[in-house]
Amino acid sequence: MTLAPARATEVWLLATTLVVAVAGLIYELIAATVSSYLLGDSVRQFSFVIGIFLSAMGVGAWVSRFVTDPVAGFVRAQIGLGLIGGCAALVTFYAYATVGSVALPLYGALIAVGVLSGMEIPLLARILKDIGAGQFRFENVLSVDYLGALVASLAFPVLIVPHLSLVAAGLVFGLLNLAVAGGTLWLFRHRLGRATWGGWGLSTALVLGALAWSGPIAGALDARLYEDEIVLNTRSTYQQITVTRFQGRTRLFLDGAVQFDTGDEHRYHEPLVHPAMAQAPRRARVLVMGGGDGMAVREVLRWPDVEAVTLVDLDPDVTRLFRDRDDLAGLNGFALRDPRVEVVNADAFTWVRDTESAYDVAILDLPDPKNLSLSRLYTAEFYRLLAARLSAQGIVVTQAGSPMFAADAFWIVAETLGQEWSVTAYQSYVPSFGLWGFAMARPTGMVPRQAPYPSDLRHLTPQVWAASQVFDPDTGPRPVPVNTLSTHPLPRAYEAGWNAWFR
Repeated sequence: MTLAPARATEVWLLATTLVVAVAGLIYELIAATVSSYLLGDSVRQFSFVIGIFLSAMGVGAWVSRFVTDPVAGFVRAQIGLGLIGGCAALVTFYAYATVGSVALPLYGALIAVGVLSGMEIPLLARILKDIGAGQFRFENVLSVDYLGALVASLAFPVLIVPHLSLVAAGLVFGLLNLAVAGGTLWLFRHRLGRATWGGWGLSTALVLGALAWSGPIAGALDARLYEDEIVLNTRSTYQQITVTRFQGRTRLFLDGAVQFDTGDEHRYHEPLVHPAMAQAPRRARVLVMGGGDGMAVREVLRWPDVEAVTLVDLDPDVTRLFRDRDDLAGLNGFALRDPRVEVVNADAFTWVRDTESAYDVAILDLPDPKNLSLSRLYTAEFYRLLAARLSAQGIVVTQAGSPMFAADAFWIVAETLGQEWSVTAYQSYVPSFGLWGFAMARPTGMVPRQAPYPSDLRHLTPQVWAASQVFDPDTGPRPVPVNTLSTHPLPRAYEAGWNAWFR
């Protein structure tokens, strides 16, 4: 049996250890991101994916002892990883767009990738030992493997997500595994038969073809998923941003969830903004948190005594689109170009904690509290920080989810606000969302007042405002806990409510 020179082969195999470690962790991160994108609750999904993947790796490490030829086993594992890991995101998105189910392709691929990844290090260690690698030590292999994990964990958020779609990223790293398989095949070409070469060639052709067509394929999947004409589809550092149009209506989706529809967004943004603005004794300085599309800012600027608006939104790509792109900026009346408006791209919790500015009105158009990270923005601690940033008679309003679909979660938000202020809960029917709720807070003991609304509102009137505060027994107040950083009952209530209706 003729082998490649031992030293060159040793270098190749150690370099291979680094590459396969990077690819394996990237597959895990892609699976976790896809699952949180499609299924929600990123904390739960990341936890499930990590646990299942590591368990599957353990199974793979155990299975590797039954592989009689470590070279053939390693090469075939790389071919399997390139094909299954590379195409996992593509297949999962296809399943979601066609049948609305992702569990089987997502977790099936995750288990397969985990088993194959778990086989890699034991097989590589056996190969290195078989070729007589100088002063072979197993911990050297593990050190390179852990270094690869570090490279992947840094590269995924900094380089991969901002520049590649999840589908394309999976296929690119699938090709890396196939390149490792090809290089190892060449080094040990006298040891492996034509069947392995054929499997490698066919798999490489399939993954290359999928990568070459990943753009059109992703476009077709998005068209099937959103149904409307897609006019913008891009991924920022934080989320997938999609804008669609249908019969003159524009819709914004973030990570697949609709944020507004121009056919009815006024039924959301007018109740969000104007009751608080009407009750505020002073409206000179207004804080808007979330709402990077600028719709809430547009409503704020309808009040002539507003002197300055600070918009705090995490994602600069969203605020940039709705400020700089004329067709999207037109939807908010070019509000983000107004010289009175300052846009700050920052985490809301951190910004509120660190700023020294003071405001007369705070409008919280924040994402739903579907996970712990977002739940922070609905905690007693966050509201306590916010209270320190308001004037003595400052008014706060937050969107609070649906009192129909997640009633407990809605009233938890109101109860938590009530730890700092007197609270008025109210609701509005928005066809895109269903019955939606808001909670407005003012200093305890402050007498309510009501300035006239701007004259050109399409939905909100004094009569509508009075009716919006009436809840039926099905959606009305109930005993609920306060949401805090240490307890977080809110995301559990949110998930339980929506799951009861839609899963």
